[in-house]
Formats: sequence, C-alpha cells, structure tokens
Amino acid sequence: MNNHDIVSKTITFVKEKLQNAEGGHDWFHIQRVYKNSLLIAKEEVCNLTVVQLGALLHDIADSKFHNGDETVGPKTARAFLESEDVDEVIINHVIKIIENISFKGGNFEKDFSSIELAIVQDADRLDAIGAIGIARTFNYGGFKNRTLYDPNIAPNTQMTKEEYKNNDSPTLNHFYEKLLLLKDKMNTTSGKAIAAERHRYMEGFLSQFYAEWDGEK
Repeated sequence: MNNHDIVSKTITFVKEKLQNAEGGHDWFHIQRVYKNSLLIAKEEVCNLTVVQLGALLHDIADSKFHNGDETVGPKTARAFLESEDVDEVIINHVIKIIENISFKGGNFEKDFSSIELAIVQDADRLDAIGAIGIARTFNYGGFKNRTLYDPNIAPNTQMTKEEYKNNDSPTLNHFYEKLLLLKDKMNTTSGKAIAAERHRYMEGFLSQFYAEWDGEK
C-alpha cells in the first residue's frame, strides 16, 4: 500500500472514531495537528509517512477520556495499522510517538526520541497555545465543570504525572501549569518560532483577563 492510500484510510478511520469526541480533542484538533506537522516537516529531514500517521493517530483514544488508561490509544492504533498491513517498523515508530507525545505535567523523562516524534509533538503543542489553545483550555474546563479562576488557589507547576492527571484546579491555573511552559519545550526551529508568537498572544490575553477581573478595564 502506498503512502497516499494509508494516509487517506487513516483519515477516514480517525474521523469515524472521533465523531463524538470532546471539542478540544476531536477530528478538527487532529486536522490542525496534521497540518502543523506537515508545515514543520518541510524544514526537517524525516520519514513523512511516520509523521503523517503519528499526527493522525496521536489522540485516537486519549487517556483523559478512558479513565486514565494510557494503553488504549496505542492498542487502537496498532490494531488499525496491522489491519492495513503497514510495515512493522513504521507501526512501532508510530506507537512510540503516541506513547511519548503527551505533556503529563512536564515532569517526567521520555524513553524515546526521534525527529518524527519531535515534529508531531511540536505540532500538538502548537495547538495547545495561542488563540486555539485558549479556546480549548476553557472548553475542557467547562467539560470538567471547573471554575474559571480563583485567586486563592495558586497554580502548581511541580506536579507529578499522577497529580497532573488528577488535577481539578481552576482553568486559568492551567496556563501556568502547562500552556506558558510549552514555548521552552519546543523541539524544532520552526516550532519554536510559531510558539513564540502564540505565547505572546496568551500573555496579552492573561493581562486583559486580570484587568477585567479587577475592574480596571
């Protein structure tokens, strides 16, 4: 099977699988990450098929929506790719991307690295910052029925992976616990450049938010 066939079949599979997904982790999120990945990949020497499949399948079964089970995504992706007779080397690489892409509080060591993972991870992180990142953050906060902001609850930037998974603090805290940390965690040159722009946008949003909260504007 050629690259175009497997990519188009994967798109069909992912669209179907995520048709009822939460708004920040739906097909449109996948599509944006896929486009970001292609954009970054143009500047890097990489296996484009691995990048494409990794981007399309990276959130096929997000553990946040499966009782924290991190094995569901890799298993679902592997079963699909094997059913399409994709080369085992490619399958293994895509699974490694799915297993290692997540932020998880940012306080854990990855056990795998490749340029393809770096590209897809940057693409995924770009969708977590900027205007769309802000929208997704409040969308998910509403989905979890979290308060917008509580000045008495300080952000916790030193959470363990387990604490991060179970965190239910106000949505605004998530900016400090994840979103504002991503700029300095980008892997690629083009990823860093785009992230810097989106980071500045978020800082402007927070300034405006606090001013409005305090009745200054």
